[in-house]
Amino acid sequence: MIDTTSAELPGGGERRLRLDVEEGGIGVLTLCRPEKLNAWSWESSRQLGLLADRIRFDDTIRVVLLRAEGRAFCAGIDVKAPGGAITGRSTAERGRNYYEGIRWVHERFRAFAGLPQPVVAAVRGHCLGFGFELALMADVRIAADDAVFALPEARLGVAVDAGGDLRIAREAGAGWAKFLALTGRQVDAATAYRLHLVQQVTGVDELEGVARGVAAEIAANAPLAVQSVKRDIDAYADAGLGEALDRVAMSAALTLTSEDIREGYAAKAQRREPRFEGK
Repeated sequence: MIDTTSAELPGGGERRLRLDVEEGGIGVLTLCRPEKLNAWSWESSRQLGLLADRIRFDDTIRVVLLRAEGRAFCAGIDVKAPGGAITGRSTAERGRNYYEGIRWVHERFRAFAGLPQPVVAAVRGHCLGFGFELALMADVRIAADDAVFALPEARLGVAVDAGGDLRIAREAGAGWAKFLALTGRQVDAATAYRLHLVQQVTGVDELEGVARGVAAEIAANAPLAVQSVKRDIDAYADAGLGEALDRVAMSAALTLTSEDIREGYAAKAQRREPRFEGK
């Protein structure tokens, strides 16, 4: 199960995210498992929450640059990570445990999305599933021209479980949110820019410099004013998000305990089309 109390890394100490505080007020938050394409796990969520708590009260950090090592921002869920599957003595208990687990993840993500400091995301390569949802929590997104975005959950038999579809609806409209989440279709950086899901597209080699430049512009402005602007816009844009996320947690719990999700992952492993039966 999920360790919700420890402030230490688990045995083995594998770090999913790293925080470096640089001169000029930039806190660089790096996804640092390039060999796994920065795939996400329960432990990734725990470390994100711990680092968000640290960033929140560090007045030397005026802006956060969210980036990733390697050729992908985040390829989605790490299905081989320890503690990946939640158990229960019955389907009902397992569903309840998933519901609480997803709510716990939402709380970690809410701490990150609700940071007083603005977050600038630098995205390259695959940005899928949880990775896309994480990027959507940033305030500004800069994408390399090789970036690919998708919410493939429905193809695997599970609901979008961290609110990415809700954030797409906020940025691009309900129609596009449904189109992307219901089909699982991938879109390139140019399409994401046209849908207002990213604010700027640049070459791969220029990505870090452009994103750091935007972060530095924000860091140079008055911190209280910057944080006030972020709070005010979020209060308007996120109205109703909390209640909607609770429904997301329930939908995720129901689908994560379904037979369809087992079929979805089996089909993916066997490289065949899934045969979903709606049960």
